[in-house]
Amino acid sequence: MAITAADVKKLRDITGAGMMDCKKALSEANGDMAQAEKILKEMGLAAVAKRQDRATENGRVFTKVGQGKAVLLELTCETDFVASNDQFKALGESMCDVILEKGYTEPNDELNGMVNNLIATIKENMTLKRFTLVDIPAGGYAATYVHGEGAVAVVVVFSSDSTEAFSVPAVQEFTHDCALHVAAYKPSFLNTASVTKEYEEEQLSIFRAQVASMDKPEKVKEGIVRGKLNKLYSEVCFLNQPFVKDDSMSVEKKMAEVAKAAGHSLSIVGYKFYQAGVEA
Repeated sequence: MAITAADVKKLRDITGAGMMDCKKALSEANGDMAQAEKILKEMGLAAVAKRQDRATENGRVFTKVGQGKAVLLELTCETDFVASNDQFKALGESMCDVILEKGYTEPNDELNGMVNNLIATIKENMTLKRFTLVDIPAGGYAATYVHGEGAVAVVVVFSSDSTEAFSVPAVQEFTHDCALHVAAYKPSFLNTASVTKEYEEEQLSIFRAQVASMDKPEKVKEGIVRGKLNKLYSEVCFLNQPFVKDDSMSVEKKMAEVAKAAGHSLSIVGYKFYQAGVEA
């Protein structure tokens, strides 16, 4: 059966495979479009293993909310060209949907199969690098934000004494701005209470070494050390950082202001962010 250019184009539109591969598959299938699709898939999957050792240094991060949870996911690939490809973006979104629907907490055959199917089509190595499911408490709310071309993805989880709080425009704006804040400042801890003992002791040791040579009473030097520690908390703790939209007050103070105006309590339960190419 003669294979026309129109047939090749149609198969390419359906599968996204290369023109020559489409022509070859149609020839082997004697023009049967469905059979040609199957052949292309088999050809692609057979080649997937050959691409597994290629470095995947590009990619993007995704986030989505559903089923009382939020998911953050990082998908990597070989080139920035593929990272901006619509099929690559659609794969990340679809994987988020599957994870939320089925409650997956670690990679499995289904998720890896989704990646391999796109590798077979695009012919570039890709990897599901990591993903995290974040619980949203009953009556809570999660604000999400993805910065730039999938460079940073953020989830911030809130709670209140009433779900009505999250329909108040000022609260909606604040929750969104908090997600922007995390993308911009990338805090290490939620608040001073969540700072690990190891981190605090390490910093205290550094600060005490810095003031050791000062000709001042020990009590004064210790006060300087504590001042340095408090300043550090304002830099690394989410609630203590200057609010991204108003650096005259901390995130915590801004939240109290917004909550008072809305007539509801408001608190940040937790947050999580992924930065493409950077391990947490």
